[in-house]
Amino acid sequence: MARILVLEDDKLFNETLEDFLEEEGHTIQCALDPYTALDLAYEYVFDLYLFDVNLPYENGFELLEKLRQSGDETPCIFITSRDDKASLKEGFEKGGDDYIQKPVDLDELFLRMQAVLRRQVRSQIVEIGTYQFDILTKTLYQNNETLELSIKGGELLLALLEGQERVVPLDQIKERLWSSAEEASDGALRVYIAQLKKYFPTHIHNVRGVGYRMSIK
Repeated sequence: MARILVLEDDKLFNETLEDFLEEEGHTIQCALDPYTALDLAYEYVFDLYLFDVNLPYENGFELLEKLRQSGDETPCIFITSRDDKASLKEGFEKGGDDYIQKPVDLDELFLRMQAVLRRQVRSQIVEIGTYQFDILTKTLYQNNETLELSIKGGELLLALLEGQERVVPLDQIKERLWSSAEEASDGALRVYIAQLKKYFPTHIHNVRGVGYRMSIK
């Protein structure tokens, strides 16, 4: 499951993308204009951006350039009606990872998304002090020994790492750890945090009432 930001100013197509991607199991945030998208990008941590190019106020290329300049490396697929090589070149130069032309074939979009998300996790071992975390299997190691970590504890660690040292909101953490059919538990979340703090006592910081942040240095 990935958290995806969809930026598309055509309201009907925006809703179509939201319905399609939610049916595939992803968590979706939608925006109709680049200013709203920018606010969402700063508020949440996303796994993928889907940006329309022709937008009111500024285009999708300019928005992604802003995000890249702020240090945001979230993969981005452009959705565009443009087919000239100059536009395609500009999209990649601004930091785009792929593009798909309108009218969009949803099955093709899904395949392109999967390919981009797979590339995102190619470097699957994250070093955290003396520990190594495999973000694909969500397994924690130290000196080549596997450490005890619950499934939700591993998912929580990945969510905090994806926050890139920013505060990850409590609601976002709960959405990540519990499906819509499960009841999120503050008590259980505290247990998983305590489990991680056993290994990272100085890395995980509680911003009371807001969420958690993890430093990796």
